[in-house]
Amino acid sequence: MDFSGFVKQACADGVASTEHLPFLLESSSPHAVMLVHGFTGSPLEMRPLAEFLYTEGVTCLGVRLPGHGTTPHDLAKKRWEDWFATVEDSFLWLTRQHRQIYAVGMSTGCLLLLALALKHRLGGLALCSPYLKVKHHLAGHAGWLQYLRPFHPTPPIAGTRQDAYYRQRPVAGVHQINRLCRYLKPQLQAINAPVLALNAAGDQTVNIESGRQLYEKLGSVAKIHIRFGSDTPHVLTDQSSPQRETVFHLIREFITELHDLP
Repeated sequence: MDFSGFVKQACADGVASTEHLPFLLESSSPHAVMLVHGFTGSPLEMRPLAEFLYTEGVTCLGVRLPGHGTTPHDLAKKRWEDWFATVEDSFLWLTRQHRQIYAVGMSTGCLLLLALALKHRLGGLALCSPYLKVKHHLAGHAGWLQYLRPFHPTPPIAGTRQDAYYRQRPVAGVHQINRLCRYLKPQLQAINAPVLALNAAGDQTVNIESGRQLYEKLGSVAKIHIRFGSDTPHVLTDQSSPQRETVFHLIREFITELHDLP
C-alpha cells in the first residue's frame, strides 16, 4: 500500500474529518519520521510536532490507527494486532522511500512502536508518555468489564479541542491495550534501538512508574528518561501542556544527533 492507499482506507473506514486522516509532509531528505498517536486520538494529535520536525527537512508521516477518527463503536471492534498491522505497513512503505526511519509515539502509540522495534530496525524511538499500566483502578479488569460496561466517559482536558478525542473510551479497547502490554513485557530486553522516553507527574491517564519500569527493561544501550513535573499532562504534544515546546525540541535534538552519527 502507498500513502494514497492509507488515505483511501481511512475514508472507506468512515473518517469524516480531513484532520483525522493520515498525513504526509514530504521532503528530499533520506531520513523520515513516523508519528503514531494514542488511544482514542487521531493523527491530529501528532500534527503540530510533525510540522515542527518538518522544518528540519525530514519527511514526516502521521499514521492513523484503525478505529480512530471514526466512532468509539468502530474502535471497540479493533484488536491491537489491527493497529500494529497499519503501523508496520506504514513503516515498510517509508523504507522504500527513505534510508533511515525514526519513530515518535504518544501513549499507546509508544507500545505499538516498541512492538515494531521487535521486528524491524529503527533509527531511534521517541516515546511520549510510555507505560505498561493504565492508571484507572479497574483497567486491569477490562477483559470482563467490557461486557458489563462497554464504554467509559472520557473526562474533558482543559485547553484541548473537544473533537480531538472520543468522548467515551471503549472498554474493549482497554482490554486490547492490556493484551499488548502482556505481549511486550517479556520482550523489552530484546529492543536495542536508541530511546528517548518522556513521562510527566501530572499524567492522570497512565501509571508513570510503569513507564519508568518499561524504560529500565529496554535493552537499548543509548537511552534516556526524562520526567516532567505535576503541571504537565498525559498528552505531551497538546497545547495544554506547558512543556510542549520543550518536548518538541528534545525530540528534534534526539533525532538530529542520531542521524548526524557516522
